[in-house]
Amino acid sequence: MLISEISPDKALFDLQRAAYAVEAEIIGDDRIPPLRESLAELLAEPLHWLGAMEEQRLLGAVAWTESDDEVDIDRLVVAPAAHRRGIGRALVTEVLARAGERRIVVSTGRDNVPARTLYEKLGFVLKGEAEPVPGLWVVDYAR
Repeated sequence: MLISEISPDKALFDLQRAAYAVEAEIIGDDRIPPLRESLAELLAEPLHWLGAMEEQRLLGAVAWTESDDEVDIDRLVVAPAAHRRGIGRALVTEVLARAGERRIVVSTGRDNVPARTLYEKLGFVLKGEAEPVPGLWVVDYAR
């Protein structure tokens, strides 16, 4: 598996849709903003991207924004057929390395146990939870 910088494209859009459809099932809510965005909206997002490639196939991706003192992991997506292979861990670990000493924050669905477990195993600490829209709960982590 090769992890490298990527630019958003249709393959990433399709991967994101498939990955967030799984999260929607897990949390019982499909109002996840990236699940509802168009390809044009994805392309317009001011995000840094890394992709995990295997034999020219995109298996996962992570996106973030950054400032001088903080890195905000905006999204992490893994192809459903590639779950449980360490791809999400490898992508987040690469972002951690690039962040250096900066604070790193991430949010995920409160009921998304696989994502929460990944972040906690990587040293993220729960900072709180919020309900951005009625009935849709997210948790916030920092490291």
